[in-house]
Amino acid sequence: MSLLTATCLVMGNIIGGGIFLLPASVAPFGTVSLVAFGVLTIGAVALALVFGRLAERHPDTGGPYVYAREAFGDFAGFLSAWSYWTMTWVSNAALAVAAVGYVHVLFPGRASAGTDLVVALGALWLPALANFAGTRYVGAVQMVSTVLKFVPLLFIAVVGLFFFDPDNLGSFHAGGGSAVGGMSAAAAILLYSYVGVESAAMSAGEVRDPERNVGRATVLGTVGAAVVYLLGTLAVFGTVAHDKLVNSKAPFSDAVDAMFGGHWGGTLVAGAAVVSIIGALNGWTLMSAQSPYAAAKDGLFPAAFLTKRRGVPTFGVLAAAVLASVLTVINYFIGSGGVFEILVLITTFSATVPYLLAAGAQVYFLLTGRRDEVRPARFARDLTLALVAFGFTFWLVAGAGYAAIYQGVLFLFAGILVYAWMAARRTGRQEGRAGAAATPPAARPQHDAVPEKVS
Repeated sequence: MSLLTATCLVMGNIIGGGIFLLPASVAPFGTVSLVAFGVLTIGAVALALVFGRLAERHPDTGGPYVYAREAFGDFAGFLSAWSYWTMTWVSNAALAVAAVGYVHVLFPGRASAGTDLVVALGALWLPALANFAGTRYVGAVQMVSTVLKFVPLLFIAVVGLFFFDPDNLGSFHAGGGSAVGGMSAAAAILLYSYVGVESAAMSAGEVRDPERNVGRATVLGTVGAAVVYLLGTLAVFGTVAHDKLVNSKAPFSDAVDAMFGGHWGGTLVAGAAVVSIIGALNGWTLMSAQSPYAAAKDGLFPAAFLTKRRGVPTFGVLAAAVLASVLTVINYFIGSGGVFEILVLITTFSATVPYLLAAGAQVYFLLTGRRDEVRPARFARDLTLALVAFGFTFWLVAGAGYAAIYQGVLFLFAGILVYAWMAARRTGRQEGRAGAAATPPAARPQHDAVPEKVS
């Protein structure tokens, strides 16, 4: 992947389908939510810079898994890989289900559960097919989808500023309590807007000149997504009246209608949303295979995940697509018991585990390195960024909520059984090799010995 492709991978994975509902989601808290978004952006950029520095040190596929294992050992590495892997395929199922709603806007009419299921499965398997074709096709799809969703969103964000009316903003703090409390409440909704900053680091082994380009792509992609987020939210706040925005089901569509009149904005935004979700699924399908691939190289995941063609771990792609498809079927046919919702809650916590371990790994590397060989100013800067990134991720954990943390921790601990199984197999193989090496040559069977010639 080139720098441009890696940047599109980061931006495309960050910007999924949630952006199209974000302005309405945070409108009840007032414009203080824009301040919360700004604070979160600082934390996300700090995390992006940390991933860039870690990629310079370890430019290998697997990203957060590699950093955690190098710093804290096999068990921490496994927890990072396990948590990230489960997060990717569960969130892929949620993205596919979200795409169905926007398809209904594009093609209105009476739909059945069977039709919706076919659409959702198509949203999962089309990106999987692109991944099977290789990283060249993954990059091409990612670049096209990023442009197709970035341009209309940026258009609304920029043009909306010319229709900006301060009277539409409402109060700075619309809810009860303090402004700080309102900012924290808005942040809890916005926290996961930047999940995906690690995408270039996760695929570092497939990025050209990763020591330089992973860090650049991570920062450029994060900043690009932040521009769309902040300007887009500001434009919607300024073009749609606050009382209408609070109850809006399609805030960007309402913004287009307010700017140009008519009702064609809904179709435009729905089309951009479908493209956005497919692009995100394309990138996240690749991410779902990279972490277990890196762990499998170290014997921490089954060897089947090592299967790789054209730069893509194909077995990992297949496994993630199948598991996400099973969850999608559950959602449409047996999801009344809340199974799907519980799994989605798990992902909100699972996303934070690799981030915490990666930020902690950077602190560890800095404190245990040869400080006498590092300029004090650079050391202080990198340590500050690592601590800010750790604090940002810790905030993500706090914002996940008690239910997400509870369910996520249970699922994380379930992975201990998998680790125990893989560790036992690895130890058995090592003991077998050690035993063979320790056997004296005289005690080994001499199958190929030549009988001594009798004179």
